[in-house]
Amino acid sequence: MVDPIVALAVFAGITAVLAVMLWPRRGLFVRLTQLIRMTERVRIEDALKHLHSQEYLGKPSSIAGLAGTLEMSRGRAVKLMAHLEELGLIHSDGIGFPLTEVGRSYALRIIRSHRLWERYLADRTSVKAADWHDVAEKREHTLTPDAVASLDAQMGHPRYDPHGDPIPTVGGELPPRAGVALTALEAGQRGTVLHLEDEPREVYDRLIAAGLAPLMDIEVIDTSPSHIRFTADGNQLTLEPVVATNITVKLRAEGAADMDPSETLVQLRPGESAEVVRISPACQGAQRRRLLDLGVVPGTVVSAEFEGALSDPMAYRIRGALIALRKKQAEWIYITRRAGVEGAK
Repeated sequence: MVDPIVALAVFAGITAVLAVMLWPRRGLFVRLTQLIRMTERVRIEDALKHLHSQEYLGKPSSIAGLAGTLEMSRGRAVKLMAHLEELGLIHSDGIGFPLTEVGRSYALRIIRSHRLWERYLADRTSVKAADWHDVAEKREHTLTPDAVASLDAQMGHPRYDPHGDPIPTVGGELPPRAGVALTALEAGQRGTVLHLEDEPREVYDRLIAAGLAPLMDIEVIDTSPSHIRFTADGNQLTLEPVVATNITVKLRAEGAADMDPSETLVQLRPGESAEVVRISPACQGAQRRRLLDLGVVPGTVVSAEFEGALSDPMAYRIRGALIALRKKQAEWIYITRRAGVEGAK
């Protein structure tokens, strides 16, 4: 005979488990369903981003390419493509899987979210450059259209993300792809960095470690099958071609005006003054915000006052205030010496 107390305890336990699982809006079943739906939406959005990237680069899309990018089996990639076609987001043309207008618009919304968030991470946080992409990959799927619009306004409607990729407008407009790989340049040719490819992560880590960033001035010194040697904002670097091909450069026409001065604030000696030309694109996040807050903008006159121990830090007069800057910080500030310039603005 079953003990009534035991039976009641079992019944109470079963009821409690069912309540936890089936509780409206907060139960495990509801949360699991939401997670499955979220995972499916993330796969769809990641697939659309990949297909748009192929389209933007002028390359046909494929099942194998999608499977590799999303790290799934080809069988799952086939099912995902079929689902995208059912949703009216792509169509098969016998060559690849071009996006429909609806699919392209959807892809651009996600890309816009991703690149705006990367811009935010670069300009307003201390997140490391190597982590911008991975953090934005997670955040892009959770931003509502209103949140994206607010972020865009908060950031001053930026046109490019910190890697140099154009940010789609609210209307889904993107400029055409421009520039060539650094490896296409010959010795003596010059250009400006337009874009650093952030995937794969291992290659991007190499570019960041080299101190590279969009808008830097480039001049190729020499090339070979094993290396390409060049200057970036005056600093000499050597990279393997397989790494350098991830740097997109806008070639400067022969006979074009000279590049920006390569002299930096660190070369200014006590008693000397110079005018700020620009802050290096490699200076990002909190460090860049601090320099801007101090008034280090193009046109500002800076005077070197005196050196600290071991010449680091150095005290500078900036807009009437005495500011101590480390050597690394001073190396980010490009200057031009002007005859007759004394004191500070």
